[in-house]
Amino acid sequence: MEQVVPYDEWRASADDASFSEWLRSLSEPDWTAVVSHPFAASITRGDVPDAAMRRYLLQDLQFVDSFTALLGAAVASADSFESRVPFGRFLGQTATSEELTYFERALEALGVTPAELASPRLEPVTEEFRALMDEARRSLDYPVVLALLCVAEWSYLGWASLAVEPLPKNFVHREWIDLHEGPEFRAWVQFIRGELDRLGPLLGEDGRLRVLDVFRRAVRLERRFFDMATDY
Repeated sequence: MEQVVPYDEWRASADDASFSEWLRSLSEPDWTAVVSHPFAASITRGDVPDAAMRRYLLQDLQFVDSFTALLGAAVASADSFESRVPFGRFLGQTATSEELTYFERALEALGVTPAELASPRLEPVTEEFRALMDEARRSLDYPVVLALLCVAEWSYLGWASLAVEPLPKNFVHREWIDLHEGPEFRAWVQFIRGELDRLGPLLGEDGRLRVLDVFRRAVRLERRFFDMATDY
């Protein structure tokens, strides 16, 4: 990994000295490229072509299992009962979540066939992202697990929060925005960031760099995932 400004040195002059902000700031320009990505902006306007939205959502659905397992790793590796509870609660809601219901309705509306759902062709970036999730899960390294969860949730809040009223009429776009914005989702992202902010200052330099490496890799994959979706 290239030379980076150490966290202790960086926070002395930063307006937001949180560990999660250090991770985000050292993931530029990719972070800004994700939250301001043309594809994400098209979702907020509701003008993504159906074929592109179909491809994007079908690929995104392939993360559900790995993401659920990653939440399980957060429960297993968290350092306190108080930290485990929110992950356990979120994990318990996953099987009956609005997001899964949304996927079913949206993909049906976009013409995805049962055969495609049963055996989708994975894009290379989808395979790489799932591999990173599985790597973090197997590590049972709580800060590393947090880093990956933080990128997945915080970056989506980033672009969804840029949507302006009135939201798109088509539920495929509107509800995808709603799932990643609002008081509950903001509180969820703040909890994950708060856990990173609590633990980051306690890590040694090697531990911080390990977390930064995973955070950066995830941000780059998020950018490539939107790039893939834009390739139509």
